[in-house]
Amino acid sequence: MSKILLIEDDVSFCKLLEQFLLKKSFLVTTSFTAEDAKVKITNEEFDLIITDLRLPNYDGIELMTEFKESHPTVPVILMTGYSDVNTAVKAIKKGASDYISKPFNPEEVLLVISNALHTSSENPIKNKVAKIKNNNILSKNKFVSGISAASKKLAEYIQLVSPTNMSVLIIGESGTGKEVIAKSIHEKSSRKDNNFIAVDCGAIPKELAASEFFGHVKGSFTGAIADKMGYFQAANGGTIFLDEIGNLSYENQIQLLRALQERKIKPVGSNKEIDVDIRIITATNEDLREAVKNGDFREDLYHRINEFSIHSPSLVDREQDLMIFADFFIEKANQELNKELIGFSPEVIAIFQNYSWPGNLRELQNCIKRATLLSQGDFIEKGALPVEFFQKAGKKETDFSLSENEKGTILEALRQSKNNKSEAARLLNINRKTLYNKLKLYDID
Repeated sequence: MSKILLIEDDVSFCKLLEQFLLKKSFLVTTSFTAEDAKVKITNEEFDLIITDLRLPNYDGIELMTEFKESHPTVPVILMTGYSDVNTAVKAIKKGASDYISKPFNPEEVLLVISNALHTSSENPIKNKVAKIKNNNILSKNKFVSGISAASKKLAEYIQLVSPTNMSVLIIGESGTGKEVIAKSIHEKSSRKDNNFIAVDCGAIPKELAASEFFGHVKGSFTGAIADKMGYFQAANGGTIFLDEIGNLSYENQIQLLRALQERKIKPVGSNKEIDVDIRIITATNEDLREAVKNGDFREDLYHRINEFSIHSPSLVDREQDLMIFADFFIEKANQELNKELIGFSPEVIAIFQNYSWPGNLRELQNCIKRATLLSQGDFIEKGALPVEFFQKAGKKETDFSLSENEKGTILEALRQSKNNKSEAARLLNINRKTLYNKLKLYDID
């Protein structure tokens, strides 16, 4: 039976983890301070040490280093938040066996403990780092769950709607990962073993839309040199995802509505109707309700595709998730570029957290892939970032300065953004948390 020393200054969390480990047949001794832990490791023998990286009045890495000097054969696991990933990795280079990120799930805790107890100390550091990342990052084809309120709401909606056959409309800014959301819904549905067909409606000329959607027969028009299967038939039994559906012409909207109402399609040039069993998921970055009012989008089609709507949050709305996504994208870039980068320098993390990310997740992914290619060391450094991170754009009409009359400037930003807090924060060039603090300071509702 393995004996564990658990060092954690959060008493309630420490007791919770202690009870869990006791139920899993570990012997557990707890310490709430580094000083107490040093006394206990002197007087008792332990098979494993689990310590929080941040302890009151003591540096977690320094404590770990002392333990490794006095007890070199005892593995040490660090517990840390996402913001301390780079620090934890540095600790691994100094001898820590592994680390687990908060919040974590019980299965991951047991896996990490098992590996630390049974894996030999000869394993290369980078193999350990790769294993660590796999504990916290889903594979590159999977949906990445965040910890922000916006991400939790998104995950909740996906979980609710996926088992149904309801048509889903995903609304969000460009680059927020709407196709990933659609794919996640498909993979959690009963249709997961059939095709998921993604279509960019903005890339299809209106003259060819019917052929692309429903197929055509040979000779039906100039250039139709062979029969062609359309997207709807290819998605039969599965899911079809129509991205930027607002770009379809009015005529194409009529054709799409008929196919959705009757669940039948007719290839161009054919008199034969084909039954299709599909689920439709659509996405847009524009206000389709406004398009309906303006007569640019059919109201009956809007209601047909919008049985359930999901908001795809911008990166500004998911501040807490930024480094979770960054870790995911660097691991993906490592796989694609055959690199072995560990993470980001503290300076880069600060730059990321202060950047507005107008291109959302797509911009973050592209930035990290480029920086991964350029980086030669273990971490992405400031010099590998694109030049736009360091250029101050010319002042626009909508830019504001908080240097004078701060309260008035905030009120004007809220007015111009129609009280949209995320947009107001962008105009003020601050993050949402700072804005909310200032709203509280000036008693602004």
